[in-house]
Amino acid sequence: MKKDTQQTVINIQDLHKSFGENHVLNGFSLKLFEGENLVMMGKSGSGKSVMIKCLVGLMEPDSGKVEVLGKEISSLKRPEMDELRAEIGFLFQGSALYDSMTVRENLEFPLRRHTHKFDLDNTDELVLEALKNVGLPQTIDMMPEELSGGMQRRVALARALILKPKIILYDEPTTGLDPITAKEIILLILDIQKKYKTSSLIITHDVDSARVISNRMILLLDGVNYAEGTFEELSASKDPKIKAFFK
Repeated sequence: MKKDTQQTVINIQDLHKSFGENHVLNGFSLKLFEGENLVMMGKSGSGKSVMIKCLVGLMEPDSGKVEVLGKEISSLKRPEMDELRAEIGFLFQGSALYDSMTVRENLEFPLRRHTHKFDLDNTDELVLEALKNVGLPQTIDMMPEELSGGMQRRVALARALILKPKIILYDEPTTGLDPITAKEIILLILDIQKKYKTSSLIITHDVDSARVISNRMILLLDGVNYAEGTFEELSASKDPKIKAFFK
């Protein structure tokens, strides 16, 4: 367990969200602490995506509290929310690069949306730094279609890093990748955590990835934080519902 002295960067309490009779989140809670990798696992349709949308202000919960970096999401006006989002990097499951843009232009895009945070005169330097962080400076003028799936994932990670966010959200970072490339992405995420002291919430179904990458884990089941602990603690559980995640 984390000590009280460690700063909480995400605090979700008693989150509820329903769509008609479909109760997706039924009092879900979690805390993400500064500098840790928190892995969240849950079955398909369990509410992981809904929770993320509530977290970044794209969806309003029915009830509950969501605090990010000490700010309650429901109280923020649009400009304040945009400013907070600049502190959150997001690696999408499908990389979500813009096909019509070069790698350079893909990385420039978030910089141009957040001119309050960075001087655009330094754009080239920031883009190259981000690509060096993922080992792909040579791709700067390539198109996404010229990149392999693993390279696209790395470029997407560079784009998530370019604003130097305090928090990174990873949505299934290794899905669709071969085992060797998946391992490279895992090691890259660990390197980023070490280099930038980022706080990361990682959604994955990959048990092997969770074992390597997590400082702590939570299991989302029936709309609640059903179990929480280290990989070793949860994988050793005798609870049939918890054991099902580790088969």
